[in-house]
Amino acid sequence: MAKRVAIVGAGVSGLASIKCCLEEGLEPTCFERSDDLGGLWRFTEHVEEGRASLYKSVVSNSCKEMSCYSDFPFPEDYPNYVPNSQFLEYLKMYANHFNLLKHIQFKTKVCSVTKCSDFTVSGQWEVVTMRDEKQKSAIFDAVMVCTGFLTNPYLPLDSFPGINAFKGQYFHSRQYKHPDIFKDKRVLVIGMGNSGTDIAVEASHLAEKVFLSTTGGGWVISRIFDSGYPWDMVFMTRFQNMLRNSLPTPIVTWLMVRKINNWLNHANYGLVPEERTQLKEFVLNDELPGRIITGKVFIRPSIKEVKENSVMFNNTSKEEPIDIIVFATGYTFAFPFLDESVVKVEDGQASLYKYIFPAHLQKPTLAIIGLIKPLGSMIPTGETQARWAVRVLKGVNKLPPRSVMIEEINARKENKPSWFGLCYCKALQSDYITYIDELLTYINAKPKLFSMLLTDPHLALTVFFGPCSPYQFRLTGPGKWEGARNAIMTQWDRTFKVTKGRVVQESPSPFESFLKLFSFLALLVAIFLILL
Repeated sequence: MAKRVAIVGAGVSGLASIKCCLEEGLEPTCFERSDDLGGLWRFTEHVEEGRASLYKSVVSNSCKEMSCYSDFPFPEDYPNYVPNSQFLEYLKMYANHFNLLKHIQFKTKVCSVTKCSDFTVSGQWEVVTMRDEKQKSAIFDAVMVCTGFLTNPYLPLDSFPGINAFKGQYFHSRQYKHPDIFKDKRVLVIGMGNSGTDIAVEASHLAEKVFLSTTGGGWVISRIFDSGYPWDMVFMTRFQNMLRNSLPTPIVTWLMVRKINNWLNHANYGLVPEERTQLKEFVLNDELPGRIITGKVFIRPSIKEVKENSVMFNNTSKEEPIDIIVFATGYTFAFPFLDESVVKVEDGQASLYKYIFPAHLQKPTLAIIGLIKPLGSMIPTGETQARWAVRVLKGVNKLPPRSVMIEEINARKENKPSWFGLCYCKALQSDYITYIDELLTYINAKPKLFSMLLTDPHLALTVFFGPCSPYQFRLTGPGKWEGARNAIMTQWDRTFKVTKGRVVQESPSPFESFLKLFSFLALLVAIFLILL
């Protein structure tokens, strides 16, 4: 049974891992190489080695009700999409509320994590750390790695002929902090992910001209969905997820594309993805269409050639003068303190059972937390991973036989489509609700909708048809939170508390009351038919 647990990294997953260890009676020690917690969400003016870097204007892509820890809601006066500075404050509130800081050793770099000589019996690890240029070694019963995957910039300069002759400035998006550098410049941003799109939009307010180059295109959506609701509170429901997973992939894809194009016809803006059968990560940007239609951002295809002071795009012979090139080309990840015999990274993924446990280890005492890209928030995903992983490390939950785990890992690597639901075929991609429910099932914490329908029908309907907010993950089982029901039933109140700065009294309509009653009866019939 694990007692002493080493945790690498004090970001969102590291903090959750500390708390989960404490809840299970374990002794966590968290090593954080920087001087403060927060990981990705802590803005600094300079890039720090080994830590994710963000720019000053970063705002969360998942709203506060969907991206909080499952037993710790954001303050109700926070905006629905949270700026990085307030997000960091929230993480500090969480750490203080659950008394986590005393378990973190700051300015401490993990140099190596290696198996002890008796690992096959003890499952223990030797962790070598460095602080103030002094090394220290300690033995731990288990290790949880929470370093994320946004630390090693991917900069494929070989794919851009002539880049070495370019006389302007070029850098990876990891280096970007403020838009001032773009003032009166001609800017090219390569890569249409969230960072690349954000940077292009910011640059367009100061630059002379901005080009956004994309090879594969992307689905751009707004944080503001139908009727002004946060996009993920509408999209991420158990009902909709069940419906999507029950339909053939081509139909689901067609319906989703139709919905997305209702807001912005991607073909007319040169944004439509080349590959439309597989799910491409959404690009959350409220401003891009407006910047394109007003001639502030120009969408272009991939780069054919880079010259001294200009570039040529594919499918055109015209040269465009360029002063600055920003490579928003993504990241690779690695675990430099782990030997490849422990965790090996290949083709943008590691051989991990349920994205957490190396299947080949004789003892399941190493867990990787947060190495996944769900179609949902990372905080509740990493937290749920940690809740299950800690119980495995403790010995309460057991993993299946090694052969079963390896078979599942290999099947995932083959990327075979299921032909139903959305196609999650890219490395690390996962169906958020399905994955979370699977982990919750292992710890007996998945909401029991049928029994809930009999005992608390209002809650059952809200859980099934409403947003799949993290509070649902604390309704039952280990770690049950008494405030979960109230948090679920008041989530819309908190959502609109900060937007209703002006309230207009409306007289109730008899027809509206009738429609609400009819809708409620229809929902009851629908859920009855589903449960039959």
